[in-house]
Amino acid sequence: MAGVSRATASRVVNGVASVDATIRAAVQRAIADTGYVPNLAARSLVTRRADAVALVLPGERRMLGDPFFGRVVSGVMTITDPAGIHLVLAADRRAEVESDVRRGRLDGVILIHTDPEDPLPRLLVDGHFPVVLSSRPLRPLPITYVDVNQSAGGELAARHLVSLGRRRLATIAGPQHTSAGQDRLTGFREGVGDPSAAWEEGDFTRESGAAGMSALLSRQPDLDGVFAASDLMAQGALAVLRAAGRRVPEDVAVVGFDDSSAALTCEPPLTTVRQPVEDMAAEMARLLLRQIADPDTPRTKVVFEPVLIRRQSA
Repeated sequence: MAGVSRATASRVVNGVASVDATIRAAVQRAIADTGYVPNLAARSLVTRRADAVALVLPGERRMLGDPFFGRVVSGVMTITDPAGIHLVLAADRRAEVESDVRRGRLDGVILIHTDPEDPLPRLLVDGHFPVVLSSRPLRPLPITYVDVNQSAGGELAARHLVSLGRRRLATIAGPQHTSAGQDRLTGFREGVGDPSAAWEEGDFTRESGAAGMSALLSRQPDLDGVFAASDLMAQGALAVLRAAGRRVPEDVAVVGFDDSSAALTCEPPLTTVRQPVEDMAAEMARLLLRQIADPDTPRTKVVFEPVLIRRQSA
């Protein structure tokens, strides 16, 4: 209909800039008149790509209850959408993800908060498939990852509490089978200058924050400063402090981690350590697409710096 060769029509459809403007207009009119759209299945046969990547998240309960994961999805999509890449959300469907990558149904994988016992990262690395991890791997693994300086974040929180004159400090740490949980605890201890500072382990949920705060109060009822290693855990801690008649920040100063929407809904609004989740997620997507385009791309790491956001809780 445009009166041009298939090769010329293909160049217009694929956005090649060198096509003459008159020819481009003719092809675009033909596209509009016929309602033509590219056949993605046929294109995949030629390119050997699925134009789809998986974002592997924790189980659905965690994913729906934690604003962190919505921010990750949003950040990844700022890169995948303009590139025409279909984003597949996978909540703990690791066996299916591996199968889909091996069969060519997925071009690559972004893994969020992987347990060190999870075999998927090693399987993908050993299979030479494009993969990016959202945190520093606890065990040596030649894999590209994006993280925030977790220990620096824990130290920021501790130093802020110390600067307020708080001396009886404790922390509700993240899960110790994760690098984030370990590093935030290490940073807090370094900031306090006390490797034996009181702590309880949580799992980044409100419920674990409440349980951790109750345990800490029973052990150290005169504590005057708490670092919770996530905003959701801080939210749970605040509820326990309120029920115990402890005023925040007058009696106990509280600092969280993430700077998520939960920090703003706390009462009082939460002082927290901000990690730029959307920027980190976008960088993960960029690095993954780079691996897909060039499988020989060297494995690398990108580490963002945290920032303390002061509000009314500390």
